[in-house]
Amino acid sequence: MSTEDTTQLRVGRLTKPHGLKGALKLELFTDTPETRFVPGAEFTLQVPETSEWHGKTLTLAELRWYNGHPVGFFEGVLDRTGAESLVKAILWVDQDLTELPDEDDAWYHHQLIGLRVERDGVPVGTVARIDHLPAQDLLAVATPSGEVLVPFVSALVPSVDIEAGVVVVTPPAGLFEELVDADTDGPTDGDANTTDEV
Repeated sequence: MSTEDTTQLRVGRLTKPHGLKGALKLELFTDTPETRFVPGAEFTLQVPETSEWHGKTLTLAELRWYNGHPVGFFEGVLDRTGAESLVKAILWVDQDLTELPDEDDAWYHHQLIGLRVERDGVPVGTVARIDHLPAQDLLAVATPSGEVLVPFVSALVPSVDIEAGVVVVTPPAGLFEELVDADTDGPTDGDANTTDEV
């Protein structure tokens, strides 16, 4: 299968060690863990470049449930020390584009990258990437004056229209730099207004 036919999906995050035998608790980002987390499933790891796991993959040995929480056992992770080195790692899988399910209000990276971003009907930039943080996802918007990170939540990103190629944002004041006309009314004497850099 060519790379044009596949994409990567984020399916989970390793949150903390469980027990002494290398198991890790999981935060799932998939509605189908029974198909994603099967023995032998291989995951690409998103970890800092300084991590010993950078550039490596992780293979699932077994997924168990304890008190309603998923716990993963992975090949080569044999003790708590090994598990601790994987905390906060994000798990990605390769996905055949032809097999992606149709879901309302669910989008994939390849669908969002490059879309035009509008605020109040005015283009402000394009989607450069999606950053996945523990608290929430961030929409990285490339603008003429630099990059702006917008929390990817419905209150701030109320509309994503893949067919039209447009993402609508309603950011709070100050999130995007405002271009101020030098000729606008303002102080003309020696006193200068100061503003915090965004």
